[in-house]
Amino acid sequence: MRADNNLNWVECLSWDQVAARISNGAAAILPIGAGAKQHGFHMPMNTDRIQAEALASKIAERIDVLIWPSANYGHYPAFAQYAGSCSLSASSFETMIEEIVTALVGYGCAAVFILDTGISTIAPVSRALERVASSRTVHLRIHDGPRYRIARERVAEQSYGSHADELETSLMLALAPDVVEMSRAEPSPASAQDSPGALTPSDTASSGYSRSGSFGDPTLATRAKGEILLSAMVDDLVEQASRFCARESVASRHENTL
Repeated sequence: MRADNNLNWVECLSWDQVAARISNGAAAILPIGAGAKQHGFHMPMNTDRIQAEALASKIAERIDVLIWPSANYGHYPAFAQYAGSCSLSASSFETMIEEIVTALVGYGCAAVFILDTGISTIAPVSRALERVASSRTVHLRIHDGPRYRIARERVAEQSYGSHADELETSLMLALAPDVVEMSRAEPSPASAQDSPGALTPSDTASSGYSRSGSFGDPTLATRAKGEILLSAMVDDLVEQASRFCARESVASRHENTL
C-alpha cells in the first residue's frame, strides 16, 4: 500500500469509486517516468518514476485529481548502451500514450494532465496528444515553468548538464534522499558537453562518453538546492493545472446555461 493518500491513486480504488470521483469533477494525472533508465552510479534506475509519482502526489494535495499508474517505459534512446536501460521506439511510445489518454478522456475526466519528467519523451507525447485532439488534455513538462527556470539559474553551479546532474540529483535529495548515494556521484567528462545526445559508458573516443552515465556534475548537488527547485517546480505545475481546471469549469458552466 502507498504511504500517501490512497484515495488519490486509481490503483488503490475500486472502479465504482473511480467513477464517483470522476462524476464529482476530479481531473486525471498520467505520470510519465522511466522505471528502468540509468541515472549514473549514484541514483537508481527508477529515478524518473520516483520523481513523477512524488510530483503527482504533491499536485493532488492541492487539486482534486486522480493519479493513474505511471507510464514507466518510454522513448529514451540516449541511454540504450547502459545495462538495463529500456527504451521503446518513438512510435510505440506515442501509441501507448495516445491509447491511455484516449481512455481517460473517454471516462469523462474534467481534465487529463500528462506529467512528463523526460526530455526525449516531450516530442512523442506532444504528437500523441495532437492525435487525441481533445481540449481537455494538458502536457505538463516539469522543467518548463517560469519559477523553475529562475530557481535553476539561482542554484546551478555546473557549466552544463541535463541528466543525473547537479539539478536532478539535488531534486532527488529533496524527494527521496535515502536512494541517493552521493559518495558514488561522478561528473561526466568535460568533452561530454559537446555530445550530440546519445551517451556511452565505453567508447572513450566519443564526445558522448560518460563512464557513470551522468551528463553534468552531480557532485555539486545538495538537498538545500533540491528544496528550492522542488518548491518552484510544484508551484509551476499546480498553477498551470489550476488555471486549466478553472478555465474548463467556466466553459462547462457557460455550456450548461445555453
